[in-house]
Amino acid sequence: MNRDTLADTLEDAGLSPYQADAFVTLLERGSASATDIAKASSVPDARIYDVLRDLEEDGYIETYEQDSLHARAHDPSDVLSDLRARADRFNTAADEIEDRWSRPALEDHKVSIVKRLDTVLARTDELIRSAEDQVKIAVTIGQFDELSDALAAAYERGVNVKVCLSTMDDDPSLPDDSVFETTCTEARYRKLPSPFLALIDRSWACFSPHGRSTDQYSIIVNDLTYAYVFHWYFLTGLWEFHESVYSERRDGEPITYVDMRQCVRDIEPLLEDGASIEATVHGFDTETGRELTLEGTITDATYAGINAADEREATISQLAGKVSITLETDGGTYTVGGWSALLEDVEATKITIGSLE
Repeated sequence: MNRDTLADTLEDAGLSPYQADAFVTLLERGSASATDIAKASSVPDARIYDVLRDLEEDGYIETYEQDSLHARAHDPSDVLSDLRARADRFNTAADEIEDRWSRPALEDHKVSIVKRLDTVLARTDELIRSAEDQVKIAVTIGQFDELSDALAAAYERGVNVKVCLSTMDDDPSLPDDSVFETTCTEARYRKLPSPFLALIDRSWACFSPHGRSTDQYSIIVNDLTYAYVFHWYFLTGLWEFHESVYSERRDGEPITYVDMRQCVRDIEPLLEDGASIEATVHGFDTETGRELTLEGTITDATYAGINAADEREATISQLAGKVSITLETDGGTYTVGGWSALLEDVEATKITIGSLE
């Protein structure tokens, strides 16, 4: 660092231009009279004594009398500590500016647009760790690895976790079943580039275009309506038609659904065959908003689409409208809808099929 750059840096640290110039001059000379310092620097003769006294008060130099006023540079340990502390504060401030630039004010906005995928991944990790009912996520294998600890924690709490894995590689290395067994309820594989999408508890949606997109931005949404739109994109574009690579479902064990449409697709053929289906429904009373749990027998499943006579299972397009089940309990008969149910008695968040007869 040359002389002028050192002086400029000392000015940035709080010294005046005259103080910085005088101090650098003393560093070069070791000690000198006030007159000589003024001659060797840009400090005017009339100002040199005030400049030296100010430097002494700040701990940069010490003065002494020797026929005239002389000065020498003080032991630099205190000065160096101060400069390094200032540098640390600048670094901290730089980190804070970067963090505030990239971090959305989530508490103030339902929809936040951010510039960095890292911000979305960090927020998704937090949301997954606080999830209560369900997580649907579309990720690359690398992103899955990054979020696997959070997914495992949610799955261990009983959260229903669906993972859609995508890749831009020709021959990806998929995680083995032992990884899926501890992180998700079901996993599917999409052999196409996909955006990053995470849906948490029907309320939060985190989205970022795939890596080859020309538009690089990310969205974090805390809104039921917007999240519902992303849910349908996940269902139709990233989930429905792609290969399943893992499922925890086992024959003879209770089956839990967090999606009413998937539940109706599975049970409708059984109802047509006269099966008696025992179920437990967790959800909310659509009139009061009160949380409730109902146990009873599913007696009917209805949806707006028309099923072809030769089809045993309804297609996703036929289930795009109103879908519901009827549950008979000891306390009465209830109609049960799915996400954002308005016309039914209950909005279900979870349906567990206990037994079939």
